[in-house]
Amino acid sequence: MTDRYRLHWFPDNASLVIRLALEHLSLPYDTVLVDRRVRAHKAADYLRINPTGLIPALETPDGALFETAAILLWLADRHGAMAPGPGDAERGAFLKHLFFTSNTLHIAARMRFYPDQFVGTHNAAQTHLRAHLASEIQRHLDILNAAYGAKASWMGAADLSVLDVYLACICRWIALYPKDEVKAWCKITRWPFLHDMMARLETCDCTQAAILAEGLGPHPFTKPDYPLMQQSSLP
Repeated sequence: MTDRYRLHWFPDNASLVIRLALEHLSLPYDTVLVDRRVRAHKAADYLRINPTGLIPALETPDGALFETAAILLWLADRHGAMAPGPGDAERGAFLKHLFFTSNTLHIAARMRFYPDQFVGTHNAAQTHLRAHLASEIQRHLDILNAAYGAKASWMGAADLSVLDVYLACICRWIALYPKDEVKAWCKITRWPFLHDMMARLETCDCTQAAILAEGLGPHPFTKPDYPLMQQSSLP
C-alpha cells in the first residue's frame, strides 16, 4: 500500500487513460515507468503489483488496483466526480457503456493489435482476423456515437467523464496501431459526436499534462501521432 497514488505506466499504454483521470481530478500522484522494451511488465516485482502482467496498475491507500475500467470506476466513486453516483438514475446507462467500451471495444482493438495471440503466426489467419475486427470495431463505434448523440449528462459534457477519457484513448490507438497498416476505415470524423468529444478533451488541462508527460503531440485524439517517448509499444 501507499499513502499516495502511484501510477505504473508506459507511454501510450492504457495507463494514459488513468493519467488523464488523475489529472482531471487534480489528484497528486507519483509515477513508475514500467519499461516494456525490456519486458518489465512481466518481471517479478511488477507481477506482485499486477499479476496479469499488463499496464496499468494504480497503487492506492487501499491496495493496488488493475484493470482500466475498474480503476476508473473506483476513482470516480472515491472522489465523487467523472461518473454518475450509485444512486443516480443515469448510473445504469453509464455502466453499460463503460463496460461495453472495456469488454467489447477495447478487447476487439487488442485482438487487432496482437492477432498472433489469438490465431498464431499464420499471416492469412491474422489478416482475416484483422479484417473481421475492423468491421466489428466500426459497428461498436457506431453504437457509441449514437449514444453520445443522445447527450447524456456524462457523455461528452462540459465536465469530463471517465468514459470520455477511456473512449478517446481507444480511438487514438485504433487510428495508430498496428503500425504497418493503412487505417482509412477508422478516421474519427466518421463518428461526429465522438470527434466533438475528443476535440473538447484536447483543450482540457488534463490532456495538456499528458501531452507533456508522454510526448503525444498537439492533437493526440483528433490527429494522433506516435509518442516521442515510445519504442515498440502498444496499448
